Amino acid sequence: MTEAQRGHLAMLGFSALVAGSFSLGSMAAGFIEPEVLNAVRFVVAGLVMALVAWMTGGMSRSVWSAPWRYFVLAGLFAFYFVTMFEGLKTAEPVSMAAVFTLNPALTAVFGYMLIRQITTTRMALAIVIGGVGALWVIFRGDPDLALRFEIGRGEMIYFWGCIAHALYAPLVRVLSRGEPALAFTAGVLMAGAVILCLWAGRDLLHTDWANLPSIVWITIGYTAIAATGLTFLALRYAALRLPAAKVMAYTYLVPSWVILWEVALGRAVPTAMVLPGVALTVLALIMLLKDEEPQVTSA
Repeated sequence: MTEAQRGHLAMLGFSALVAGSFSLGSMAAGFIEPEVLNAVRFVVAGLVMALVAWMTGGMSRSVWSAPWRYFVLAGLFAFYFVTMFEGLKTAEPVSMAAVFTLNPALTAVFGYMLIRQITTTRMALAIVIGGVGALWVIFRGDPDLALRFEIGRGEMIYFWGCIAHALYAPLVRVLSRGEPALAFTAGVLMAGAVILCLWAGRDLLHTDWANLPSIVWITIGYTAIAATGLTFLALRYAALRLPAAKVMAYTYLVPSWVILWEVALGRAVPTAMVLPGVALTVLALIMLLKDEEPQVTSA
């Protein structure tokens, strides 16, 4: 398996794990403030990832050179996650996934602005096909449902977070200095924990932790380990092996994964009308498997 193919595999896992955050997050969002939930998840994820990095010998002194880099990257993700959970207070998971599919196009723009990555004709076509497929899934193949779609307050809040998210992939290449992936991820997570604890402030102390429903603790556990630590690791791994636009093109699979999560959690079962949309997202990914750029930095 080539380095590029490993990057694609990492992003496949990334998209599945991210989708779970939408479904679980929508169930927990009404019981806890977004900045409080995310402060706890970043603390847990940062400690776990730092421990794993230390046990595997990746926590060398060089990892901590220019620590401001971790705070820049963490600030983007802290803002993204807070806006996501704030948006989930009023928006449905699938509608939020619709906003998330704007990331490939946004990332392509930032990739060109920051590191002059060119989106080829094949990549641009794949992004368009993937976007159409994602929208087909989101609206269940129903044109009337698509025409009635209105952007609500939750979706608008989340859109600004998606802009921050789209900046992350190209900035990883700009700021990475060849650190081990686990150590780099731990640095970002710990910086994010500091930022979010300061952001949450007194709300961390005033939260009635003893009386929170179990879904909040389940969501914190899942988002801390799976949807934070593992996705940060997958995103950093893929960003060093694939162009930024290709990395974020995997967001087109998120609506399909969200539907599977909704089914697994006992919610509405989608009709066969969504299958053409799923097929289009798969076609877009097949197109992205071709015409890779030369192998880049590994870690």
